[in-house]
This record gives sequence, C-alpha cells and structure tokens, in this order.
Amino acid sequence: MGTLVRKKAPDFKATAVVNGEEFKTISMSQYRGKYVVLFFYPLDFTFVCPTELHAFQEKLDEFEKRNVQVLACSVDSKNSHFAWLQTPKNQGGIQGIKYPVIEDLSKTISISYGVLAGDYTFDLDDEGTETISFDGAPFALRGLFLIDKEGIVRHELINDTPLGRNVDEVLRMVDALQYTEEKGEVCPANWEKGKDALKATTTGVANYLATH
Repeated sequence: MGTLVRKKAPDFKATAVVNGEEFKTISMSQYRGKYVVLFFYPLDFTFVCPTELHAFQEKLDEFEKRNVQVLACSVDSKNSHFAWLQTPKNQGGIQGIKYPVIEDLSKTISISYGVLAGDYTFDLDDEGTETISFDGAPFALRGLFLIDKEGIVRHELINDTPLGRNVDEVLRMVDALQYTEEKGEVCPANWEKGKDALKATTTGVANYLATH
C-alpha cells in the first residue's frame, strides 16, 4: 500500500469510548470541516502506548484551539478500551483521556490506513461475502495521519512499536499546514510558528537562504 498523502482519508464507522466513559458511534466523515489527527497505537495495557495517549491529552487544549479533533485507535475492543480508561495513570492506565478511543477489533480501519502489522489475506465465504484471515494476532503500528478540513490526508508518519511520537511535532505540522493554507507560502526545514516561511519560487528560496 502506498502513501495516503494527498488522498481522501478512508472513512469508517466504529464504536469509540468518549470522555473515558461513554460508548459512541463515530465516523471519519462526521469531522468534515475540522482538522483531524488520527493516531494508531499497538495495544491497550502496554508500555509506550499510555505515555503517548497522555501526551496527546496534555496538549488537547492546543489542538482544540487549532480546530483539530484528536482520535486514537487500536485493534482492541471497546470493552478493553473502557477498562484501560478506568485504570489510574499511576497503575499504567489512561484514566483522564477525554478524546475518542476507537475500537478496531475487526482490524479493518488499521488495514485501510496501512498500519496493520502482521500477515492477513482476503477471502470470500460461501455467500460471496469478503472475509479477512489473520496469521497470528496482528496489531497496529504507531501510525499518525493529519487530515485537513476537506478530508484529505496531508501528513502521515508510521513508527515501529518501540518508538514513541513527539506530540509537539504533531502540533508543528498542524501549524505548518494551516500557515500554508492561509498565507500561500511554504514552510522550510525546522519551521515553527512565528518564523519566516518562503514563496515557492526560485527568488523566494534564494532570498530565504541568503538571510538564514
């Protein structure tokens, strides 16, 4: 599977635990008109994963200021999510997470975003319905997707399981996307909000490099 960047984000309808306690059916399409950061993590009750979920929660106000909806997803069930959300932070849990944590027990969301680790095959049953067979117990890699207000993927990042993500870098990418949409300029290496960008022309890059 190739990159999803510049393509429409795959839609889905799934159950999520919202505000740490409520089951709700959500879909990607319901967030049209907002930016979305959708991130996948391998499994509930693991090790790097809770550090990431708490890190996103700590910066949730910053995402909301930027009109960004944060969504988390793993291949666990809604009941597993709920149990982990009731587990205190000092016991390795994610109690206090408010943004939706999405169930992907069928693994179809992870497959559609190209983050499922492990082997699987598609088959047809006796009635012609497509089924998926898994070798072992696949899980999601640490995929992250920044989706614009039109539902188009503008940035993606996929890490292996030991490598936790930097939430400040995700905010920086949101700022860069919103800046380019507003100003029509492009953001150079190591750009941060408030720093100079440049025009996407020969003169623009020459002027930028001459002064930086």
